[in-house]
Amino acid sequence: MDEPAEILLRAARDLGNLDLAIMVDSAVRLGHVTDSDVQEILASKRPGVRRLRDVWLSRNEGAESAGETLLHRFHQVLDVPTESQVEIVDDQGRFVCRADLLVVGTTSIHEYDGAVHRDKHAHRRDLRRERALTRTPYVRRGYTLDDLLNHPAVLMHELDRLLERPHKAGRLRAWRALIGDSLYSDTGRSRVMNRWYRSTNPVDWARTA
Repeated sequence: MDEPAEILLRAARDLGNLDLAIMVDSAVRLGHVTDSDVQEILASKRPGVRRLRDVWLSRNEGAESAGETLLHRFHQVLDVPTESQVEIVDDQGRFVCRADLLVVGTTSIHEYDGAVHRDKHAHRRDLRRERALTRTPYVRRGYTLDDLLNHPAVLMHELDRLLERPHKAGRLRAWRALIGDSLYSDTGRSRVMNRWYRSTNPVDWARTA
């Protein structure tokens, strides 16, 4: 059986950076790979090393889901510095919550809201959490997959206003290029499927009937 670091290298040959980032963050969180494991792979000149190195250096060791990885990468591409899994306390020093992302230098908490948050029990916990946050100066903003895939320009303008900086269209183009090269887009899925189809050389049994 191949080692996890070897599997990541093989994935780097086929997948886009965004898809590989999800695999890398998950492997790190589960303890399947260490830095030394990956560095050994990166020391070689094998196909996929360059992509794996880029993704490894930008990994989010605090990501607890694919959605959190996407949100973190979005902030990276838009040059928005963040801290992951930050413990938030009130003015009495009492623990309030752990934030997915905290925008550095602000009181803005950014979190990924996936399907799990629609569960009634999770929704009740979320409401209690939001009420507790009112005892702090922090403001929570939730983001969905639809926001990240289909409305990135809106999010970019919100972040630029938060940081009081001018818009740069190049940041948005870079994010859209990442999405376009990933399994989240029709183009990305077709690219990967065509590559796998060519490499496996499947038999079309319909033509043998």
